[in-house]
Amino acid sequence: MNQRGVAESTQWAILMPTLLLLVLGLVQVGVWLYSRTVAAQAAATVADLRATGPAADDAAREAGRRVALAGGLQQVQVSVDAEGGHLVVTVSGRAPLFLDVGQGAISERAVLPLEEVTR
Repeated sequence: MNQRGVAESTQWAILMPTLLLLVLGLVQVGVWLYSRTVAAQAAATVADLRATGPAADDAAREAGRRVALAGGLQQVQVSVDAEGGHLVVTVSGRAPLFLDVGQGAISERAVLPLEEVTR
């Protein structure tokens, strides 16, 4: 084998893992962004359903959990806080990442004013 063949194979041995890590990193960023969007959509769903009154609390939480789980989030938790005239819904979970380096925890909030029903 000549010197040129060794140099080319060495270049590829350095370049290929770098390219593969770049592609894997881009895929992970895409999955993470998608997971944030799913959590935000689940929080908005809970807030919309819950804003009509406290009677819909359990159904709203379950609907938010279903949205988050259908979107791929894991370990989903939904919290609802209705104080001070505002409804604050927080949906948290874990993104299904290949290599979790501490960025897998997702938490998104939705805030709506509480509706008052008067006669």
